[in-house]
Amino acid sequence: MSEREHHAAGSEARRTLPGRTWRPDEQQRQDMLMRYLGAVAATSAARAAERPQTFGEPEPQSAPLEHPRPEGPSAAQQPVREVMDVPAVSVPDTMPFLDIARTLSRLHLSSAPVVDADDHVLGVVSESDLLAKAAVEATEQHSGPIGRLREHRLYDKAQGETASTLMTAPAISVHPGTPVADAAWLAARSRLKRLPVTDHKGRLVGVVRRIALLQALIRDDAKIREEIESRIIEHEFRLDRGAVGVHVTNGVVDVEGRLDRSLIPQLLEEIGEIGDVVGVVDHVTAI
Repeated sequence: MSEREHHAAGSEARRTLPGRTWRPDEQQRQDMLMRYLGAVAATSAARAAERPQTFGEPEPQSAPLEHPRPEGPSAAQQPVREVMDVPAVSVPDTMPFLDIARTLSRLHLSSAPVVDADDHVLGVVSESDLLAKAAVEATEQHSGPIGRLREHRLYDKAQGETASTLMTAPAISVHPGTPVADAAWLAARSRLKRLPVTDHKGRLVGVVRRIALLQALIRDDAKIREEIESRIIEHEFRLDRGAVGVHVTNGVVDVEGRLDRSLIPQLLEEIGEIGDVVGVVDHVTAI
């Protein structure tokens, strides 16, 4: 199956997911998500290749310490400090349940870091934590016996009254100098939409959203096209831009024009190897 066919098949499969309404912007949203996951997967593979695997070694629970930035950093090496939100919204560890709910609702947030008096991040309180608390208060008895340890813990935590007793701890956080790709890998693995950003003493300095990581990792179609035309067509193949037509839509590159038969495979391969390119469609006529 070609890359274009694979992309089309994936798109069709997503359209036919049961119980979901396909919104007008859903195709673009799904394509952006696939490009994001591809960047995350590439980062994960690179990290695995850089360190020896020790069986039985536990997975790290936080992002690595700050990395030195090489000359001419790529988007993946861009530090979190350049895409994080400052100041960060947080709640004090003593804030009561109802005040937390009002804060998240007013600011349209799904979660917020919990901090102590010195701004050290203690954990994160989320809508899920509040929902469990609300469920406990809404009923006097369970619908059945609780058999799993996780549910016991959830019920016990839901009886808390303040942020420090309702939060999930420890918080999964990153540092300001953590590369965007590493933060994206951590957010994807942890299924988090927002990551607290802390300094070397664990104090809150910002929050980075998953959408900000996505936007930092993925170049838009215009920039992809510019790289194809300037670096590949003009510099490597030494052709006029007008000799080859390039159209990019959500990372899929359509190539058209008339070109020497021997050059076509190499051109398509070079384009396909560009980061953020989802697929390449060959409309080139061989001469």
